[in-house]
Amino acid sequence: MTTTSAETIVRPTRAKTAAAGATLRRRQGFQHGGWFVAPFLALFALFVVWPLLRGLYLSFTDANISGDGASFIGLDNYREALQDPLMWDAFGHSAYFTLLVVPCITVLAFLLAMLAHHIERGKWLWRLCFFMPFLLPSTVAANLWQWLFNPGTGMINHVFGLDTPWLTDKSYALLAVVITTLWWTVGFSFLLYLAALQGIPLHLYEAAKLDGANAWHRTVHITLPMLRNITGLVVALQILASLQVFDQAVVMQDFGPGPEESTRTFVQYTLEQGFTSYRVGYASAISIIFFVLIAAVALARMWLLRNREEGGR
Repeated sequence: MTTTSAETIVRPTRAKTAAAGATLRRRQGFQHGGWFVAPFLALFALFVVWPLLRGLYLSFTDANISGDGASFIGLDNYREALQDPLMWDAFGHSAYFTLLVVPCITVLAFLLAMLAHHIERGKWLWRLCFFMPFLLPSTVAANLWQWLFNPGTGMINHVFGLDTPWLTDKSYALLAVVITTLWWTVGFSFLLYLAALQGIPLHLYEAAKLDGANAWHRTVHITLPMLRNITGLVVALQILASLQVFDQAVVMQDFGPGPEESTRTFVQYTLEQGFTSYRVGYASAISIIFFVLIAAVALARMWLLRNREEGGR
C-alpha cells in the first residue's frame, strides 16, 4: 500500500514537472525565434501593413498627390468608383485577360512538363528553353514582342503571311498581350508541374502497365489525379497574377491605354487616377476595391481546397 501510494503521488508530480518544462522550452524557443523573425516583421509592417492602412485612410479623403489640404469625405470615393464606367471597363479587360491566360497557361505548362519529363535526350536543354523566358524582365519581354507584332517589320506577320494590325486594332491588342504573357510566364508553371511529375511514384505506372493500361489511360487515371493539388496551385497563382496585369500591357502600347482603351487594365487605371489625374484619395479607394476582389478570389480558392480535402477524407 505504501509503494502504491508513493507511485500515485510521484506520477502526477512528474507529469506536472514535464509539462512545466515543456512550457518553459516553448517560451524560450519563442523568445529566441522571435529575434530571427523580427526583421521580417518590421519590414512587413513598414512596406505592407503601413501602406495598406495609409491607403485605407486616404480612400476616405479627397487627398491629391501633394498631400496638402486633404479633407475627410467619407464614402464618396467608393460611391463614385462603383458608378465609374471606366473603372469597370478596366476591370473587364483584366478579367477577360485572366479568362484567356489562366486556362491556356495551365494546359500549356502541363504539356511542356510532360514533354520535358519523358524526353530521353537533351532534357536539360528542353527545360532551359522552356524556363528561360521567365527569367527575362517584363520590359524586355514586352519590347521583344512589340517588335515581333509590328505590322511592318515584325516577324509574326512576315512568317505567317498575315497583315494583322496586332497593336493598333482593339480586336487584337489584348490578344497580343495574352500571347506575350503566355510565352513569358509559362516557365514558372512548367517548373511546378515538372517537379510534381518527378514526385509521382514509378510503381503506379508499372502496375498500370501490367494491367494493360495504355499511355492515355495512365495519364488520365494516374498523372492527372496525382497533379490535382499542383493544378489548383497553378490556377490560383495565375488568377492572382493575371488580375494584376500591368507591365506588358503598358509597355507594348508605349505607356498608353491601347487602341480605343482596349488594353487599359485595372492597375493601369488606378495609377492613372493617382499619378495623372492626381486624385490620390480616389485612386486609393479603387485600390482598396481591387484588394477586396483579390482577397475574395484567394479566400474562395482556400474554401474550395478545404472542401475538396474534407470530401476526400
